Amino acid sequence: MNIPEGILCSKTHEWVAEEDNLATIGLTDWAVEQLGDIVFVELPEVGSNFSKDEVFATIESVKAASEIYMPVSGEVVEVNEELINSPELINEDAFASWLIKVKPENFQEDSQGLMEYNDYKDEVQ
Repeated sequence: MNIPEGILCSKTHEWVAEEDNLATIGLTDWAVEQLGDIVFVELPEVGSNFSKDEVFATIESVKAASEIYMPVSGEVVEVNEELINSPELINEDAFASWLIKVKPENFQEDSQGLMEYNDYKDEVQ
């Protein structure tokens, strides 16, 4: 599993990577491990706007259903359609299987409460 360089993680187990004024958002490897086999993903519509900490998606596993929260505010510009029919891809590689891409409203401000990946890993272990 390749961990994207410079990713930031939230306390609610989402990761975000910013590149070219776009933020790619997914679920951390630790969260995926806790969920177990993922069987369903509900993702938002392109064009939807979400505020930081707002629920934007639902993921169901054999163990539980979980709400996924926005690590940064923004407008959804792309959804990983492949996950709709193959949600198990998230189990194979949490970082390659991003959920959505957003155009962030204020990445610098919103990212203040996020952690670098190594700090996140230390916190969840």
